Formats: sequence, structure tokens, C-alpha cells
Amino acid sequence: MDAPLNPAACERRTRFALLITSLAPVIPQVLGSWFNIWYNMEVVNPLLTTPELKHRFAWAVTAYNVVAFPLASFVWLRLVFSLRPAFRQLCAGRTPEPAQLALLRRRVIHLPWWGAMISGAGWLLCIPVLLGALVSMPGTRGTLLLWHLPISVIVSAVISITHSFFLVELASHWGLFPVFFRGEARADLTPGAVAISLRWRGILWAVSAGICPIGSLLLLGFAPPAPGSDPKWFAVFVGFVGIAFGLCTALMLSRLIARPVDHLRAAVQAVAAGRFDVRVPLPRADEFGLLVGEINDMIGELEKKERLHQTFGLHVGRTAAEQILTNDPGLGGIEQTITVVFVDIRGFTKRAAQSTPPEIVGVLNEFLGVMVHVVEDIHGGMINKFLGDGFMALFGVGNVPAHAAAAVAAGREMLRELGDLNARLARAGRAPLAIGIGIHTGPAIVGSIGSPKRMEFTAIGSTVNIASRIESLTKLLAEPFLISEATRRGLGENEPLREFPPQEIRGMEGRLAVFAPS
Repeated sequence: MDAPLNPAACERRTRFALLITSLAPVIPQVLGSWFNIWYNMEVVNPLLTTPELKHRFAWAVTAYNVVAFPLASFVWLRLVFSLRPAFRQLCAGRTPEPAQLALLRRRVIHLPWWGAMISGAGWLLCIPVLLGALVSMPGTRGTLLLWHLPISVIVSAVISITHSFFLVELASHWGLFPVFFRGEARADLTPGAVAISLRWRGILWAVSAGICPIGSLLLLGFAPPAPGSDPKWFAVFVGFVGIAFGLCTALMLSRLIARPVDHLRAAVQAVAAGRFDVRVPLPRADEFGLLVGEINDMIGELEKKERLHQTFGLHVGRTAAEQILTNDPGLGGIEQTITVVFVDIRGFTKRAAQSTPPEIVGVLNEFLGVMVHVVEDIHGGMINKFLGDGFMALFGVGNVPAHAAAAVAAGREMLRELGDLNARLARAGRAPLAIGIGIHTGPAIVGSIGSPKRMEFTAIGSTVNIASRIESLTKLLAEPFLISEATRRGLGENEPLREFPPQEIRGMEGRLAVFAPS
């Protein structure tokens, strides 16, 4: 069951949507009838040369309208209001049977066609009726009458049909489409539905706004002038009426075309500004419906990718995510000279045994939150992986210059931030933290390591191992922060350091000189 529509909007649509849609063809039919009556009085009536023909013509027109208009109105109203039960169900959040709903959706899409067919039948059937009534009269009739009358009806019919089509389409888009095609339903994907294309809309507009008035003016050249009328002013009036109808058609077309363009432009601008929660709320069954649906799907995919990107960045680190997404994420890597930083919390195993899991997780998250900010946001490093109560960070990935200096500066900043964190822990009655920081600079293979099904972006090589061993030396030398000779060479000449005797490193031949930044 779908959620019900907004109560106020639904009440407004429930009260007026079906009524407005049913009344949409009225104004075009009245205007078309008025134009036809006026045209017949001015052009066709002078061609009725006898009182008998005039009487027969008036009688035939009256009889036809008495029968045709009520019949056409009944068929149209029955068609529109057959949607009312399902309309109310959908407004209340209840969904009809799928087969019935598909049928009613097709009917909603086809309403402009039905309106045009009913209107066209009502108009065009009067041609044989009127001609038959006139031909059955004894006497002679001019050939001008026999083709002026059909053409005058056709001109009025085309004006009425085209304007009825556009008005019914506008009314159904306003009141019916938001109800029958809400949520994920796409009008352009409705099976068996046929909507008018933009190309045919343009053709209908050209016929209504150009061909009909121009044809009327051409007919004036063949028709005898009405008694007491000026053919020039009559032609001006016909041209004015044609311009008025053309402007009405243009306004309706601009509404049908400009509105989706405005919605699409606003959605694209929102996406360009980084907002992926927008959707184009405009169900259409024509090319715009297809475009709107594809744009909405595209925005949805972009939203998923952005969410994946953000989640991915949270798990592997923002810098690592950018590296992976920018370069080929296949297996392998490239050799780069980088600076590797290892950080470890002292005595964390004992602390964990004496604390509850929520307490130890809270302390660890607070510590890591501070350290991630220092490494990544302040000094441009990359937290490559968390190692239980510590982490490994990389500086210089992507050939970033001065990475050794950035790593040492980050180490100093981490110790300062640790002092602030310990002050907060002391105020909370909790024991302080102590850390060890080991830094080494050298070549390493940086890239995606693992299998085709599961990869990890990391660095491997002896540089990583030596950095880990230097961090272990901080316990032995009782120093919280040690760097290697290779890292020292990447610092400035005036960098204050304290040198220790060369130290043995497990897994490494010879001894390694280490330094403690002041």
C-alpha cells in the first residue's frame, strides 16, 4: 500500500481534478462553434440563394446539435468519471488490482486522444448531415457552397480539436497524473499507452495557428461578399481570430514544454551543486517522461555512488579512497618513496582487561578521532589501517613533496593532542593514555594488494617493517617518538633532534640510527 497523498493537495485534486478535466474541452468547443457560426453567417449564408435553402440549413444545424452535443458530452463525461473510484482509492493510499490499475493508467494517458476523437466525430459527422440536407432540396446549388461548407466546418473542427487536446492534456497532468503515477510509477513505461510526441505537438500547433486561419483567408477570395460587409475588414477580423487562436495554442504548448524543462534544469543544477536528494516530480508519457525518468534514475545512481564513496572513504580513509577511485583499482602497485608512521597505545591490553567494552571502545574511538584529524585533516597524511589499539599512517603517497617533514610535524601534533585528551580523561576520572610513535622513510610498493574478490589498498616492503620496529623501540628507549636516519634526512638542517646510539632491529642486518624529535 502506498502512502496517502498530502491531505490538502489530495482534497483539492479530489474535488476539482475530474471536474476540470471533464470541462477542459468546453471552451474550445464553444469557441470553435462560435467561429463556425460566425463564418457561416458571413461566408456560407450568402451562398444559400433561396429562403428554402436557408431554412433547411438552419433546421439541419439545430437538429444535429441537439443530438450530437448531448451524445458526445455523455460519452466524454462517462469516460472521465469512470476514473473516480480508483482515483479516490489512490488518494486514500489504497492500490487497485494491478491489471485494473494498468488499464486506468492507459486511459488517463489516452484522455487527450479520446477527447480529440469525440470532438472530431462530433464536428466531422455534421458535414455529410448538412450536405445531405442541402442536396436533398430541389433546385440548384452553387458548387462554391458544396465545398465552402465542408471546409468551414473542417477549419472550426481543427481549431476545436487541437485546443481540446492540449487543454485536456494540461488538466490531466495537473490533477490525474500525480495520483495515478505517484511514487516510482513511470507514465512513459505504461504498457500499451500512446502519447503524442513533441514533433506532432508542433505539427498540431502549426495546423491550428497557421493553416486554419490562412485557409480561412484563402476561402474569402472565392466567396461572394456578404451584403453590407467590407471584405477587407472581414479578412482583418479573420486574421485577428487566427492570431488569437495561435497565441492560445502557443501558451498551452509553452506550458507543456517549458515546465518540464524548468524542472529538469533545476534538478541538474542541484546535482551540480552536490545535492543528490532531488527528483523531478513530473510524470509524463511523452519524450519528457522518458527524459525525466532517466534523469531521476541517473540522480538515484549518483546518490548511491556518492553514498558508496562516502562509506568507502570512511572505511579506507578519504585519501586512500581518492587514490583508488582516481587510479586503476586492479591488483598491483607502484614503488614510491614514502614515510610510514606507526602509532601504538601503551598498556592497552591491561587497560582493556580492567574496563568494560563500552568504556574501552569509547576511549579508543575518542583517541582515534583526534589522531585521524591530526594526520589527515591537518598534515595531509593517510590513515592506512587501524591495528587494534594503534594505526599505520602513510605520508607522500602520490608523490607528495616534503612528506618526511609532514610526518614528523604530525607526530609532534599527536603528542600535543594526546596531552589535551589526557586532561579530559583525568577530568572524567579515567587513567591517561601513553603512545609510541615510530617513523621511517624509504621505498615501498603502494597499491591494491589481495585477490580479485577482496583487495586492500596499502603499502608493503622493508620500509613498513622498519617503521614498525622503530615504534617498538620507543618502549625500550622510554621515548614516545622516534624517527630513522632516512626520515631525518628529509627534515630541515636546523631541526632539533636527539640522537641515540645505533639500535639493533629484528630482521635487519646491522644497526639503525634513531632520533627523538624535541
